Amino acid sequence: MTEMLLKYFREQQKQVETERIYNTQCPYCSMQCKMQLVEQTHVKRKTYKTIGRDNPTSQGRLCIKGMNAHQHPLHKDRIQYPLLKVNGEFVKISWREALDYIKEHVTEIQEKNGADALGVYGSASITNEEAYLLGKFARVALKTKYIDYNGRLCMSAAASAASKTFGMDRGFTNSLQEIPFTECIMLAGTNIAECQPTIMPYFEKAKENGAFIIAIDPRETGTTKIADLHLKLKPGSDAALANGILKVIIEENYLDERFLQERVNGFEEVMQYVVSLEFSVIEEITGVPLEKMYQAARMFGQRETGMIFTARGVEQQTDGSAAVQNFLNILLSVGKIGKPRCGYGAITGQGNGQGAREHGQKADQLPGYRSIENHEHRMYIADVWNIEEKDLPRKGVSAYEMIEKIHDGEIKGLFLVCSNPTVSNPNANFVKKAFEKLEFLVVADMFESETAKLANLILPASSYLEDEGTMTNVEGRVTLREASFPRRGEIKHDWEILCEIAKVLGKEEYFSFSSAEEIFNELRIASKGGIADYSGITYERLRAEKGILWPCRSLTDKGTERLFETHFAHSDGKAMMVPVSNQAIVPKAKITKKYPLYLTTGRVVSHYLTGVQTRKSASLSARNFESFMEIHPSTAKKYEISNQELVQIESSYGKIVVRSKFSEGIRPDTVFVPFHWADSQNVNNLVSEKLDPACKMPGFKVSAVNISPSVKRSSY
Repeated sequence: MTEMLLKYFREQQKQVETERIYNTQCPYCSMQCKMQLVEQTHVKRKTYKTIGRDNPTSQGRLCIKGMNAHQHPLHKDRIQYPLLKVNGEFVKISWREALDYIKEHVTEIQEKNGADALGVYGSASITNEEAYLLGKFARVALKTKYIDYNGRLCMSAAASAASKTFGMDRGFTNSLQEIPFTECIMLAGTNIAECQPTIMPYFEKAKENGAFIIAIDPRETGTTKIADLHLKLKPGSDAALANGILKVIIEENYLDERFLQERVNGFEEVMQYVVSLEFSVIEEITGVPLEKMYQAARMFGQRETGMIFTARGVEQQTDGSAAVQNFLNILLSVGKIGKPRCGYGAITGQGNGQGAREHGQKADQLPGYRSIENHEHRMYIADVWNIEEKDLPRKGVSAYEMIEKIHDGEIKGLFLVCSNPTVSNPNANFVKKAFEKLEFLVVADMFESETAKLANLILPASSYLEDEGTMTNVEGRVTLREASFPRRGEIKHDWEILCEIAKVLGKEEYFSFSSAEEIFNELRIASKGGIADYSGITYERLRAEKGILWPCRSLTDKGTERLFETHFAHSDGKAMMVPVSNQAIVPKAKITKKYPLYLTTGRVVSHYLTGVQTRKSASLSARNFESFMEIHPSTAKKYEISNQELVQIESSYGKIVVRSKFSEGIRPDTVFVPFHWADSQNVNNLVSEKLDPACKMPGFKVSAVNISPSVKRSSY
């Protein structure tokens, strides 16, 4: 049999006439794995495969999504020409017609309603260059204050918490290379086994080296399987659980008192609040037994080194920012930061979730992590952009709040880049209705997403194979994504599209770029002196050094592998601890007689975000072709639901129908549904529009629902 296979492969290889290799990076998660697309031309056809390349982050590894990433940019449904909606149908038009259409409608809307009648909705999947240019485009070409991006739904809680606690936000305070050598790891609300599979070997190696791993999650997952201790808490109770662990640390005196005295403000206030709490109340709120809180606190407190990692499970709540701050309180209380093998990591979701939030897509932010409300910061960026400071708009509002303004008629036109907000936002039925009210919607994308179908005009955008630029990965490492695959039809890069629109709007002098590298060089100047300082990074250095961890302040600076070794980023050099209440300021969904179960959401390994790209991959779609509801068998029995049966899930916001999937590993009071599907399977139809007051993160992880068989049974 082996000889027959070898003979077959030799015959296949003989038929290969040419082979081309294209260097690139995975378009999906924040690991940003380096890879190559191998294109082989045979006698009668072409074949493609993706292989990993060595790099400091993933060391040549790829997950199932990365290995099949090429299937979506090569898909037959790829948009290759501008499409204008005429009488409800999209028709192909020229770029000149598309640009004239944009100029006409931008001019008309702004002359009638003012500059802020237009908005821009960006993405954390685009390059740093395009994220930077999108912020500049909104504020210089359109002169609107309304710009935000889909990273608001992903990283805002962790970013807000780190900024308040440390004075700055970089995804990881250390490089990934320190993880295997730390002695205790706390994984709070993160399922890296499915969301960032190529990071798992770092944690598996730590376990081999004797690390004690604590996982915090309402479900058993591929990640909790490597844990020594699993705290299976009630959804939404993370802040209270952190208080329980912190109370043990204080009462059993695992504190690093010297560190707290010399490098931290606010500990006394935190201690007074935490000591006043009752363990019995925390047990009731979290559903976690007291002895397990003691075990977690003792292991993290006693070990010489330790790290804490958070992700969406903690962060996508109406107190997500505060919950992360409380885990950072734990870290600071034992002095496990700024030292080898000690630190914090926010497990970023989207490919450029870190870089996209640093250079101007957020409503309140300018490049380099500068504040749009700070006069000095405004003056600096205005000078870089060669405009008057007074002409720079003030801050706008968050992504979901922009949608509310669309619904209310304040925003009448929108530019949307690489995002699918009618599926990804909470209260999705409301969001779709809001988008249907827009007078003017332009979408730059590769496919007709659910949101793009509502557009007046779709512009064909390039993919990761074609679009060169920098990305900043999970650990804050800036990498250069090479991209030389030939574009089909009339596809353009996002940065080219922005430059061409700016030109027809009479702003060419501010957008006269001819390459991504040219944009990056302006970004370097714009970021110089800011918290996220990229000024010492060049394309040449990135090619030679395979990525550089920011801040990197000069051409001789090697980058910063470990933050906060001598001081934090607040003006006094100290970190800030604050007391965190067991109860969120914005009330979370409570289970009731009408809605007796918690609903929480998340990902599966074969899909990414709203599935627009991965559902175009035959190999990935075949693994999970429909959504599902994970439910404990005892709960299913109570509600007369069979395994693999269609089930209706209903909240006060809407209803969906998905297939049941039994699991002994989920809490009996909780069901889980992934968020990669749309329409009648879109779980965000069930999610509240309430936002975290600190960072405007929606509460995706906690909803109250009821369930029932989708098809009523009849007895005969």
